[in-house]
Amino acid sequence: MTGLRYVYAVCRPFDAALQAQLTGVAGAPPRQLRHHDLIAVVSEVPERDFAEQPLRAHLEDLDWLTETARAHQSVIDALTAVTTPLPLRLGTVFRDDSGVRVMLEAREEDFRRTLDRLAGRVEWGVKVYAESEEQEPPQAPAKAASGRDYLRQRRRSHRAHEERWENAERFARRLHETLSEFAEDTRLHAPQNSALSGVPGRNVLNAAFLVPRTHSEEFVELVDSTKGEEPGLRVELTGPWAAYSFSGEESP
Repeated sequence: MTGLRYVYAVCRPFDAALQAQLTGVAGAPPRQLRHHDLIAVVSEVPERDFAEQPLRAHLEDLDWLTETARAHQSVIDALTAVTTPLPLRLGTVFRDDSGVRVMLEAREEDFRRTLDRLAGRVEWGVKVYAESEEQEPPQAPAKAASGRDYLRQRRRSHRAHEERWENAERFARRLHETLSEFAEDTRLHAPQNSALSGVPGRNVLNAAFLVPRTHSEEFVELVDSTKGEEPGLRVELTGPWAAYSFSGEESP
């Protein structure tokens, strides 16, 4: 076999079949490479794109990076449906199967410990957004009868703005505490910048929760029960994902 080896994840051996038409990075189908009681899920990628120098250049190309990240994630999602994958960093490439086996050998104990800790668990993401004031119906300000009235209106507006964010942060803290009691582990990520993410509203909670797969339905119901609880706040739930936030590996 020619070409380099792109590694998506490390797993325990599993019997379930992946999607028949599943393709990964560079359009190649993933396959399993066994080493002792570990599996590396790999596919062949062309050296012209994935050798060290061209790969470094491609990682600066947003379109190429987006396409590659989607292909990487599609394989991780397929694995998550049938087992507990330990995803590796986007762009993890080795010269050949022997190089992959050397990596597995060197990190074997770490992989085993992490896979045992994450077995049967998935990650759920929960975000809370405060709708921006521009998204609410405009209200015509009352006409100030005097300079004192104008200053009073300004103080009221400022106070209402502060209370708005205090309520949002209070709700986010309470939701995080409630979900943390249900989950086995949690990670708080930095709030997303709406200008970069393109998602409307101010992100006041960006958290990941590690939940046993068998308890996922209850977790989803718990999150859904909070939606619409607080006016002006939007709760978003994503998942189930491979446990990126709890694996110790960098996310793609």
